[in-house]
Amino acid sequence: MDGDTDKDAGDGGNPVKLTHSKAVALMVAVTLMWSIAGVVTRHLEQARSFEVTFWRSLFTLAALLVILPVLQGRAVFASMRQSGRALWISGLCWSVMFTAFMVAILLMPVANVLVTMAAGPLLTALFARVFIGHRIAPRTWAAIGVAGLGIAWMYGSQMAGLPVVGTLVALCVPVAAAINWTVVQHAQRHGHAVDLAPAVLVGAVISVLTTLPLALPFQASAHDLWLLALLGVVQLAIPCVLAVRCGQVLKAPELALLSLLEVIFGILLAWLGAGEEPAAAVLTGGALVIGALVFNELLAFKEQQ
Repeated sequence: MDGDTDKDAGDGGNPVKLTHSKAVALMVAVTLMWSIAGVVTRHLEQARSFEVTFWRSLFTLAALLVILPVLQGRAVFASMRQSGRALWISGLCWSVMFTAFMVAILLMPVANVLVTMAAGPLLTALFARVFIGHRIAPRTWAAIGVAGLGIAWMYGSQMAGLPVVGTLVALCVPVAAAINWTVVQHAQRHGHAVDLAPAVLVGAVISVLTTLPLALPFQASAHDLWLLALLGVVQLAIPCVLAVRCGQVLKAPELALLSLLEVIFGILLAWLGAGEEPAAAVLTGGALVIGALVFNELLAFKEQQ
C-alpha cells in the first residue's frame, strides 16, 4: 500500500518498524487473542463471577509490569505520575470494561455479549457528538439507527430467557469504551496526548482492588488459575499493548473495522470449543450491527483516502 513508507517514517524511535500490511496482520492476531475469553471461561471448574475478573486482572497487571518497562523503559512509570486527568479516567474506563466483560460472559451467552460490544464504535461517535461537539455524518446516524435495530431484534426476541442484570452489565462495556475514547480524543484536541498502554495498567490495578473483596473466599482450582493466567496474559495484556502499537499505524476506521473480527472469532470459538450455538436472533441482530459498522467505516475510510 502506498502509505507504508510514510507510516514507517514516523516510527524511527520504535525498535521494530511496523508497515501498514504488518499492522493489519498484527491486528487480526490481536482480535484472535481477544476472542478466546468466552471459550476459555466455559472451561473453568470452580471460579465464578468476580473471582474470575480478579484473577484475570491480577495476571494482566503482573504481565504489564514486565511488558511495559521492556517496551518503553522504566521511565513509563515516572511519566504516569506526571500524566493528566485523562489517563486516570481512561484507566477507570478500562477497569469497567475488564470487570463488566467477564461478569457478562458468565451471565449470558458469549454471542450476545460480543454483539453488544460491537456497537461500541457507534456509541463513541454519539458520545463524541454530545460531549465534545464532533460532527456526525449522515451515514453514521444511519448506521447508529440500523445497529440499534439489530440489538433490539437480538434482545427483543429472547428477552424472557435472558437475565436483565446480564444485559445491563454487557451494555457497560461499549458505554465505558465510548467514554474512554471520547476522553482520549478530547485530551488530544487540547494538546494532552494519552498513552493508552499505561492506561490499561491503571485499569488493571483498579479492577484488582475493586474486585478483591467481592472475590473472597477464593474457590478457583489450580486448573482454573492456569486458564485465568492465560486470559490475563494472552487474552488481555499482550493484545492490548499490541493494539496500541497498531493504532500508531492504522487509521481509526481501520482499527474499528478489524476489531469486529473479535465478534466473529469469539462466536465461532464458543460454538466449536464449548458447544454454545448462537440463537438465530443473535445471528440476525449481529449481522445488522456488524453490517452497519462495516458500511460506515468503509465509507469513512474512503473519505479519508
